[in-house]
Amino acid sequence: MFDKTIEKLLNIKYPIIQGGMAWISDSSLASAVSEAGGLGVIAAGGAPGEIVRQEIIKTKQMTDKPFAVNVMLLSEFADEVAKVVIEEKVPIVITGAGSPEKYLEAWHQNNIKVIPVVPSVLLATRMEKLGVDAVVVEGMEAGGHIGELTTMALLPQVVDALKIPVIAAGGIADGRGFAAVVMLGANGVQVGTRFLVANECTVHENYKEQILKARDTDTIVTGRVTGHPVRALKNKLAREFIKLEKNGASIAELEALGVGKLQKAAKDGDVAGGALMAGQIAGLVCKKQSAKEIVEEIYNQGLEVLKKYC
Repeated sequence: MFDKTIEKLLNIKYPIIQGGMAWISDSSLASAVSEAGGLGVIAAGGAPGEIVRQEIIKTKQMTDKPFAVNVMLLSEFADEVAKVVIEEKVPIVITGAGSPEKYLEAWHQNNIKVIPVVPSVLLATRMEKLGVDAVVVEGMEAGGHIGELTTMALLPQVVDALKIPVIAAGGIADGRGFAAVVMLGANGVQVGTRFLVANECTVHENYKEQILKARDTDTIVTGRVTGHPVRALKNKLAREFIKLEKNGASIAELEALGVGKLQKAAKDGDVAGGALMAGQIAGLVCKKQSAKEIVEEIYNQGLEVLKKYC
């Protein structure tokens, strides 16, 4: 039913990639997803190289399956992390917030597959010209930092423009979403919000409960005026952002308000003053499960949907 392009490229059983969520996607979650047959991802976020190294080492102790590191290219520690993934022989790197061109040759020389996250056709075609191995096309339904195009509108345009494999992200939490993006030409999917409530996810239980209680209209986008919009669940912090934006606050004021707020939510469990980043699909996430159950359920449901309609 599926072309197995991503499975062969990444040496995984299922074409399901766990999203790289800063302060959330650690060795516990990444190893569990990889053990389940998907691709687990460690999020480097803004962490120093040695912190990322420790997560890589712990992941290797928990699984012998392939996993990836998500490298945030705007991080002040990006150079350190870029070296660490080479030294630790990480097989796959997923990049965000910039172009991986600076590191691409060194990564490829060390047999590392490079997959950037892109929000537009223009950036996708630029990445293909650089020689990346695949792209993650992320629609604005996703949680965290987002672009302006929806997954359904963006994905088929990128598929038509590229020859390399395309992975869809944004608004995918079950087998129906999986089947839908496959029909639009995706070779695989990246899922973030649903893995927030995986048993192996170490995010604070307060955060998980907010995801489980979320309804379809419970996310909001803030920070558009900064050029780096973020989707999160509505709470006191989000309302403060919206108030500042309406009152014409400076970019510096808005950025200052956001500093450290994801950590407050993910690690401290502050669901009022922390940034509860989540996708619009949060309203579909209604139960805690193991990573294995999530991966297999998404894949098997998707297969059944495609068999029914194809």
